[in-house]
Amino acid sequence: MNRRPVSGVGEKKARRKKLPSVNFTHTKTDTGRVELAKKSCVPCNCKDMHAMSEDSAKKLLEQVSGWALATEDDILKLHRTWKVKNFVKGLEFLQLVAAIAEEEGHHPDLHLVGWNNVKIDVWTHSVRGLTDNDFILAAKINNLNLESLLSKKATVQK
Repeated sequence: MNRRPVSGVGEKKARRKKLPSVNFTHTKTDTGRVELAKKSCVPCNCKDMHAMSEDSAKKLLEQVSGWALATEDDILKLHRTWKVKNFVKGLEFLQLVAAIAEEEGHHPDLHLVGWNNVKIDVWTHSVRGLTDNDFILAAKINNLNLESLLSKKATVQK
């Protein structure tokens, strides 16, 4: 899909269908994560966009707590899992992530496994690897207010 950059967030919202409102929590003390979450994804059809090296990804990984690097089919991805209270809470979680993904024009692989395990893989499909966009999206997901959705038991992070 060819995307043109637009001048303002409001214009992006006007072009897309209405999704649930997203509530963020900014109580995080990791300033790197907050700064990364304030950035916006750039269109992935840029000819100058290339997959970053694993070393570069490891440096940025420090800014998105809870996420891990995973390699699948020789493609480096960001991966994270959460345990939610129930199936419906899992669907609500995915809707919140979908709203961010639509806003940013950058779409992760979303999975609701079993009845209460949410798994997300983030990578830039067009370059078959990781770019800054992936870390920006992960930071925005980290800033979601998920407390009402997550199981009180330990959050799964693989």
